[in-house]
Amino acid sequence: MTGVFDDIAALEKVAINLFYGWGYNFYRLENQLRADDQTVRAKVGWLLGLARDSVERAEGAARRALPAPSREHPLPDPAALAACAKLEAISREIGALEGQLRSHPVPEADHMTNRYRREAETLQRLLQCDLALVGRAETLRAMLDGLDGAGVAAKANEIAAGVKAIAHSLRERQALLHV
Repeated sequence: MTGVFDDIAALEKVAINLFYGWGYNFYRLENQLRADDQTVRAKVGWLLGLARDSVERAEGAARRALPAPSREHPLPDPAALAACAKLEAISREIGALEGQLRSHPVPEADHMTNRYRREAETLQRLLQCDLALVGRAETLRAMLDGLDGAGVAAKANEIAAGVKAIAHSLRERQALLHV
């Protein structure tokens, strides 16, 4: 049975022409690095999501631990409320980082990009930046894993430093892509 769907040589030509037309050549290092970059960003987003979930669980536990209002104490303890607010702020900061990461672009696969900057070289530098980003995100996730509200509050300065370091990695990453 030989037909237009069985002529492998002709089908390969069609496929290759389409790949080149789409700007895709699956044998180029740049394409592998671009796909790796997207995978890394997805995994770091996942790690940040886990870290945020830990903080939100700790905040929920801290809020549930607040005593019910009574005649003697109609308002909650201001220090406990401040701790809950701090946990909420940390959660928002981690969520903002996750959103920034997911919206970061990858280098375009076009001739103009290659003309002004070497794509493979940029992607290799991006890999170095992403190594720090992944390490920092996992360190933050591991630090928060299993902590209750008091534990997160006790490590608030370390957590803030971790969030700041991740934000720094994201700025470095963005600077590489906007050269």
